Amino acid sequence: MEFTSVLLYLLTALISVAVLFLRRNLNYWKKRGIPHDAPHMLFGNMQDYRTKRSLSQIMADYYMKFKGTGPFAGLYLGQRPVALLLDIPTIKNVMIKDFNNFTDRGMYYNEKEDPLTGHLFFIDSHKWRSMRNKVSPAFTSGKMKFMYPTVLEVISDFMTVLDEHVQKGANGAVDVRDLLGRLGTEIIGRVAFGIECNSLKNTEDEFVRLGRKSLEVPRHNSLIMAFIDSFPKLARALGMRILPEDVHQFFMKTIVDTVKYREENKIQRNDFLNILIELKNNKEDKSGLGGLSYEELAAQVFVFFLGGFETSSSTVTFALFELAQNQEMQERLRQEVKETLKKCDSEQFTYESLSEMPYLNKVLCESLRKYPVLPFLTRQALKDYAIPGYPKYTIEAGTMAFIPTLGIHNDPELYPNPEQFDPERFSPEMTRNRESVEWLGFGDGPRNCIGLRFGKLQSRLSLANIVNRYRFTLSSKTKVPLEFKPEAPTMSTVHPIYLNFEEI
Repeated sequence: MEFTSVLLYLLTALISVAVLFLRRNLNYWKKRGIPHDAPHMLFGNMQDYRTKRSLSQIMADYYMKFKGTGPFAGLYLGQRPVALLLDIPTIKNVMIKDFNNFTDRGMYYNEKEDPLTGHLFFIDSHKWRSMRNKVSPAFTSGKMKFMYPTVLEVISDFMTVLDEHVQKGANGAVDVRDLLGRLGTEIIGRVAFGIECNSLKNTEDEFVRLGRKSLEVPRHNSLIMAFIDSFPKLARALGMRILPEDVHQFFMKTIVDTVKYREENKIQRNDFLNILIELKNNKEDKSGLGGLSYEELAAQVFVFFLGGFETSSSTVTFALFELAQNQEMQERLRQEVKETLKKCDSEQFTYESLSEMPYLNKVLCESLRKYPVLPFLTRQALKDYAIPGYPKYTIEAGTMAFIPTLGIHNDPELYPNPEQFDPERFSPEMTRNRESVEWLGFGDGPRNCIGLRFGKLQSRLSLANIVNRYRFTLSSKTKVPLEFKPEAPTMSTVHPIYLNFEEI
């Protein structure tokens, strides 16, 4: 009986200490006098995260609620206090002017137990700088031109498959999000790694299924993910992982097997993977990255695959969705595309011709405004950072700063009638009068999207070819308004997007 009482007292004491610890964490912004919403004991301001609303929607709502109260508002990511940036000058300082104090993203990764998370998008500090410098040569204009014939070949295969889908589908209805995801997978597989994924015709393709799963399905339930978000250092020390096991196993094996095959057969290609293989084998490299392990190499390949797979396919999908509902815009784009194609020497678009279609660029920019692939961005302060002009507003060292891309892109003060799809927002005159951080389709500053050129190439070529051959309208099978998955970090729709296609 006495032992039971002692155990009960100990348990009560432990619970009391835990509650006091949690409450102390959740007083962080209150003590500093920073505007914020009262947090939940366990989930902070993320009560609806992954169940009813996505993190990006929560932050967009928070942005609209607190905008005008100061340069940032306080927010709790579970137990972790973060600063949600609210005004353009502060966002510009963090992303560009004072970037040296915000080089890190502060996102969770675990290179040891979850090696595919140790990639360029997540890693921080010196390793990020060195890796960025090393892989940048894979994304120059020269490399894009070199890859262009392969991209054209895949697009040609895609158009053949699209023709087949149109002929088979009821009233020409096609699930464009699925098909464009397969196109992105095939392009990135061939031009980056020399792998033919066969994703265009294989409906059971593992690259597509597991690539999408890695972006949309968390490894753990909401409570465990809230713990990881709240205490990333502790979670890392405990060896916690965030990628689903089947995703890890498939991509790690595929990438490592491909690298070993190339090395054993002395295969040289002018692609992204070849640069990483050379880096892996150069143990004398002075950047500190020489002698990359298979795990480190695989992580960089994995993130490039995800970037190429998701960004362009989503951007083109949403552009088609909007154009299907506005035939005048669609026809205007079609005329520009056809006139440009006439000027080319062959029946294919040339690399140079893609940058000679201003309305095409406007449409894609507006698609990324309304449906940003990354609806939020993060930076983490290396040292205490006092916001210029706001003495009481300081982002302390180690505190994350969130940039609510979705909120900024839908701010009526920056984009009047934000729900309206209007490519003319990106006319030269409008763009000149806009701060660069008011549109974050590819991020901004030194840590912007390294694959920007490749993403634009893929998106422009895909959309131009589709518009040139087909007239399309919204299918009655498509559920409008679009509903987005609350658990996905990207803007991923719950239901397919079907369009009716009619060959011109």
